[in-house]
Amino acid sequence: MDKKFGKVQIFVSGRVQGVFFRDTARRKAKKLKLNGWVRNLSNGSVEILAEGEKEKLEELIRWAKKGPILARVDKIKTNWSDFSGRFKKFEIKFD
Repeated sequence: MDKKFGKVQIFVSGRVQGVFFRDTARRKAKKLKLNGWVRNLSNGSVEILAEGEKEKLEELIRWAKKGPILARVDKIKTNWSDFSGRFKKFEIKFD
C-alpha cells in the first residue's frame, strides 16, 4: 500500500453542532479531494472519517482544530489507520 495515503477518524468536541460544522467540513474535505463522511454524535461532538493523501488529511485536521467561524473547538482526538479506498465521495451522514 502506498504510504502517501491513509485514513483518519477525527472526534471534535466543543460547540460544534448547530454551527455549520458538518457542512463546512464536507466542503473542506471536497476541496482537499478527500472521501468519507462527517456526522453529529449524541454526546454533542462531531466525528469525521476521511481518507486520501496524508498531507491533505493533516490539513483537514488543522482545519478541525479551529472549525468554522461560529464553532468553539475544545478538543480533537485522531485515530489513524490504513487507506481502504471504500469511499467514493465525502458526505454528511444522518444516522
